[in-house]
Amino acid sequence: MATSPRLRLRHAYSYCQAAQLQARPLGLGRILSGATGNPTTTTNGVLLPRVVQQQQQRQHGTSIARGVAETSIARTDIITEHPKNNVTDTIFQKLGVNLHHRKDHPLGIIKEAIFQYFEQKEPGNFKLFDDLYPVVTTKQNFDELLIPGDHISRSENDTYYVDSESVLRCHTSAHQAELLREKHKNFLVIGDVYRRDTIDATHYPVFHQMEGVKIFDPKDWEESGVSAVEYVEEDLKKTLEGLAKHLFGDVECRWVDAYFPFTDPSIELEIFFNNEWLEVLGCGVMQQKILDDNYGEGQKAWAFGLGIERLAMILFDIPDIRLFWSDDERFLKQFKAGDLSSKFKSFSKFPPCNKDLSFWISDTFTENNLCEAIRGIAGDIVEEVKLIDEFTNPKKGKTSHCYRIVYRSMERSLTDEEINSLQDRVRSAVVDELGVELR
Repeated sequence: MATSPRLRLRHAYSYCQAAQLQARPLGLGRILSGATGNPTTTTNGVLLPRVVQQQQQRQHGTSIARGVAETSIARTDIITEHPKNNVTDTIFQKLGVNLHHRKDHPLGIIKEAIFQYFEQKEPGNFKLFDDLYPVVTTKQNFDELLIPGDHISRSENDTYYVDSESVLRCHTSAHQAELLREKHKNFLVIGDVYRRDTIDATHYPVFHQMEGVKIFDPKDWEESGVSAVEYVEEDLKKTLEGLAKHLFGDVECRWVDAYFPFTDPSIELEIFFNNEWLEVLGCGVMQQKILDDNYGEGQKAWAFGLGIERLAMILFDIPDIRLFWSDDERFLKQFKAGDLSSKFKSFSKFPPCNKDLSFWISDTFTENNLCEAIRGIAGDIVEEVKLIDEFTNPKKGKTSHCYRIVYRSMERSLTDEEINSLQDRVRSAVVDELGVELR
């Protein structure tokens, strides 16, 4: 059943349906202790954590590996001269912000609610990782998850490459295999993930995901009277239906068959909320090869992935994904740690300014590249980029696109001079960077 575009949820496992070479050795149990605000930044880099030791602490009774030191990562480590590099300053500036560390932020509230659910259900059984380094190898991001070599998600149109062998992670699943090799049996991973994408109210190139994994031994299913796969799948469904009810209340749930390279069988959970069926997350029984190669033979496991922003948008009635990055106190003060009942109240609606951009496309043109060029110039002032007209001239053999760019700040009114200046820069950039011909 099709879901409303506004309410369709992006989760870790949708990545393979749509479309660690680290700067320094870093342990996977790295969590920045006490980081609840913006990181220190300089012109040379963004502050990111580095573990010099790991110590076990307790939070909500659940085991968390914490790092106790920080180091900066230079801009030149992320934005390089490598021909495959396509990371922009706009994206680099998001590294280390860690919105999910802020207890009173909507994303931090959702994170804590999920952590709380798993701790209540299985006290002390899940290890939490919420500050793993966001640069991973292509092997981690793709190969170890059995994503085919020709899959569209590997293209530079969809993924931010640092160089030919390292990327900004596209999903928290990129850490799955390494955590399995470290023999973590049950774990949750949350972090910022990066994907080149369109510009609208529900898509943003940086968002947050949670990955969950649980491993079962033969003794768990041998006396159940069902197969190992059936046993694991039943536990998965029971666990995630419980999570949905923990977050959304006593909602009706249903399961839909899906396909993901790293699980089999694969399924998606939908809930009936506010009179609509909404996709919440993707999950499945982990591909046996992933488990055997990285953890050891003889076990079974389930895995799930969900998008934190989409859950927060629905729970808190937040209409625009850009708001999560706002420092406006009129937004931030509406939410409080531990409170899932808050509903966003619009504090202002500044007028939009629409500008149309028409051009003959080139053979290499993609909409994602257009959005990256526009975002790199105008940042979060751009609310939407939408194709409003398309035609092909048979005599010239050329195709024309017309895009409407909606400029609107969430915090102030924009001046005509400001918008005209931005639009002029956009027009120049699409010619220079995308090779199109303006009309």
